Amino acid sequence: MNLAPYAAHDATSRGRAYKEPAPLYRGEFQRDRDRIIHCAAFRRLEYKTQVFVNHEGDLFRTRLTHSLEVAQIGRSVARALKLNEDLTEAIALAHDLGHTPFGHAGQEVLNACMREYGGFEHNLQSLRVVDVLEERYAEFLGLNLTFETREGILKHCSVKNAKRLGELGKRFIDQKQPGLEAQLANLADEIAYNNHDIDDGLRYGLLDIDHLNQIELFAEQYMVVRSTYPKLDERRVVHETIRGMINHVVVDLIENSSACLRRSKVQSIDDVRNFGRLLINYSESVSRKMLELKPFFRKNLYNHTHVQKMTQSAKKIVEELFIKFIEEPNLLPTQYQERPGSDGVASRARIVADYMAGMTDRYAINEHARLFGSHGST
Repeated sequence: MNLAPYAAHDATSRGRAYKEPAPLYRGEFQRDRDRIIHCAAFRRLEYKTQVFVNHEGDLFRTRLTHSLEVAQIGRSVARALKLNEDLTEAIALAHDLGHTPFGHAGQEVLNACMREYGGFEHNLQSLRVVDVLEERYAEFLGLNLTFETREGILKHCSVKNAKRLGELGKRFIDQKQPGLEAQLANLADEIAYNNHDIDDGLRYGLLDIDHLNQIELFAEQYMVVRSTYPKLDERRVVHETIRGMINHVVVDLIENSSACLRRSKVQSIDDVRNFGRLLINYSESVSRKMLELKPFFRKNLYNHTHVQKMTQSAKKIVEELFIKFIEEPNLLPTQYQERPGSDGVASRARIVADYMAGMTDRYAINEHARLFGSHGST
């Protein structure tokens, strides 16, 4: 692999919390990627909401398909910039492992339930999954991933929480940057969800072309496709438009980041971490266009009556389950009841949050029906 000097290299990794023999016939970051793919939390992403609840349709994105799209975009950009593709992919595949059922609605209500016990944040929970909650190996809890993969999973963190994370949290206290692969995975995530939210919103009928042509990034590519293929049916026009949008943003990201790296004169991953700002980013023009998408989606998709109806139902399910498990911990699965600290209120609340964050949409709905009956308060 012909890597740039400022990329992450297997040989100079900061290593794992528990020392292990070097892997045979693969690199350290490949091993991370493989462990993530084989873990239970990754499989559960198939049945976790992105925007639309999983059972609403077979073609909508889930957390799993989203993670795969992030990995694909991330690898393409990493290759062009001579960054570490395996590390980028590992971060992309792991970044949502701690997400609750029902997407951001689930996180919002679980955080409210956990307010007195340290709160809940899916980014920190993803790290908790790979550090502690996965139980697969004889010699350690978690997946024992490399520092660099864990650094990429932890995209943001308060100083208060950072102080509890030792070396991994130090950059948030010292205001340093993460490695380039972590920076890249974060933007690949943004590119993926912005574009597939358009696709899913159109498919569901909550967005239409007139709506979307208010957005500069969409309108530009739509006009190109319409003029190039005037007789193309609307469904394929939409696919070509989204394809053009992704290509436009990705090419800009590669070219702008490449120019930033040349100007910065960084020569190592430590130089990257000590640099005063992020080095992987869009041009000013594309940054402006991307920023336009957030309020548009909030107004026309996330706050749409249908999505809000799903959101309110999901919030009730999560809140009522949390209260039930706190009041009656004997209802938790045996392995959760037996965890250390389960006799204290705060520790028990964290155990309940771990259990609930691991639920899929379907499991949470079924668990609620089991505990509250089919005519429960949802």
